[in-house]
Amino acid sequence: MFVLLVKYKCKPGYRDVYFDAIRNNRIDEMSRSEEGCIRYEYSYGIADDELILTEVWQDAEAIEYHKNSEHFSKLGDLKAEYVENTEIMKFSAEQV
Repeated sequence: MFVLLVKYKCKPGYRDVYFDAIRNNRIDEMSRSEEGCIRYEYSYGIADDELILTEVWQDAEAIEYHKNSEHFSKLGDLKAEYVENTEIMKFSAEQV
């Protein structure tokens, strides 16, 4: 099992726009429906421009499938438009 914590630092004033675009494009919904996805949940960070994504995947193969999906590509397009910086922390079951 793998846990990914993703912190998006959005461009000033664009956190809600980015989050709305994710939901409007059903990226969160499609990701949650993927085989091997245990959890895929967004939340607001402490700072006004932060959006946090918590992902839990069954195995590395599920993550690879997700990374090659059309909606993951769309997320990349949205990130280019609304996000200044992305930090990703990855943990395996042995680390948690």
